Amino acid sequence: MTQGCHEDVDFRALMGDVRPLKQERNRADVGHHRSAPSESQLVRRQYALAGEEGLDTLSDEFIDLVPPFDPLEYRRDGIQTGVVERLRQGGYPMQASLHLLRRPLQECRRELPAFIRDAYAADLRSVLIIHGRGREIDSPPNVLRSCLARWLTLLDEVQAYASAQERDGGLGATWVMLRKSERARANNRERQQKRRG
Repeated sequence: MTQGCHEDVDFRALMGDVRPLKQERNRADVGHHRSAPSESQLVRRQYALAGEEGLDTLSDEFIDLVPPFDPLEYRRDGIQTGVVERLRQGGYPMQASLHLLRRPLQECRRELPAFIRDAYAADLRSVLIIHGRGREIDSPPNVLRSCLARWLTLLDEVQAYASAQERDGGLGATWVMLRKSERARANNRERQQKRRG
């Protein structure tokens, strides 16, 4: 017998009564039943397929209505809670504002992404959106407020947002913190290098 045949016989002897798994009992298949995508996944998918003008195609069917007396708050991963707290307190200067009071939802859908992108392009960091707040959960101002809470999370430029204090519009206004543009980051690096000498 040759070396290859000995190895083959030894291998069969070691394997003995081992049998292949049946397809339906394969461990990789057990417990992996794909569930339907969640509403948020559907909205993200719809936004991604629609491209840059994605907010124009969003439907308010997927929006969970926020109770009118609940404050809005959101922060992306990596944003400290102190930043959101300072934002809520109006601790950053208002560099621009968008007034959406009594405007149709379709118009707000068009205005919001353009405003956010323009502010980002101008290196603005904190903006105020005035949207109003109704007393009933399904009132038009509260529907708009709920839509804004969802739409802002879909815009890459938005790092965080929080409902304003009474002096800035209360629950009828939202502070938005935008991320730094590449140009602003480059300017910061340059300033830091000059300080170091």
